[in-house]
Amino acid sequence: MSELPPPVRTARPQQAESQDDAPFAFKPASKAGRKARLSIQGMSGSGKTWTGLSIAQGLSEGRRFAVIDTEKGAASLYAGIGGIQFDTLAMDRYDPRDLGRALLAAGQAGYPTVFVDSLSHFWTGIDGTLDQVEKHKGKYGNNQFAGWKDATPIQNDMVAAILAYPGHVVASMRSYTEWVLEENERGKKEPKRVGTRPEQRKGIEYEFDVAVSMDIDNRLEVLKSRCPELNRKVIDRPNGARDIAGPLLAWLKANPETAE
Repeated sequence: MSELPPPVRTARPQQAESQDDAPFAFKPASKAGRKARLSIQGMSGSGKTWTGLSIAQGLSEGRRFAVIDTEKGAASLYAGIGGIQFDTLAMDRYDPRDLGRALLAAGQAGYPTVFVDSLSHFWTGIDGTLDQVEKHKGKYGNNQFAGWKDATPIQNDMVAAILAYPGHVVASMRSYTEWVLEENERGKKEPKRVGTRPEQRKGIEYEFDVAVSMDIDNRLEVLKSRCPELNRKVIDRPNGARDIAGPLLAWLKANPETAE
């Protein structure tokens, strides 16, 4: 696939200068038209796929939704259970630009919700962002750090595509246990577990309105939420449509309170 040519600096038209001088205009804040962006992270067996499907069903309010499947058909094993109906797109190579194209196709098809299961492959999988670093570093004398010069825009464009989708987006991510070395009471370094983190670029959770984690006991914990109703909730064996999608939709549809 050919790369885009580097940008060329040109003189700014006189008209653009006059537009830059226009006053900034503020308007009343509103959630009108806002769609949900939700991530689910967890280890194998924690229930990410089933819970993600249930949330996507609830957000879709009875309509068929789309699943972008990188998990070898795992989501399709749940088709029809609890009335869940969806269409699936299987992917076995994970160039982040392909996720952007898949989202564009889903938007053109009119799916109210897309469930990406999982987003981790577009980071660690074949042709994923980490692979892009390896492929591009050869242009810079095999300098891996320099390889990020080309890989970072590819990753950023993928995130932009998720945010630009005209419907709701739910994304699962694999997670792993994170350890740090800390000094113990004897003055020796020892590993200490500090939690789990998703297999994606650090800070990816900032891009979502709601980020939840699931443990091996199928317990869901809300890590962050812009929806007040979900803030810091912990739910055992959640019903995604009822417990997560319901409050989230209600919040998105609510009009902001205005002062008298």
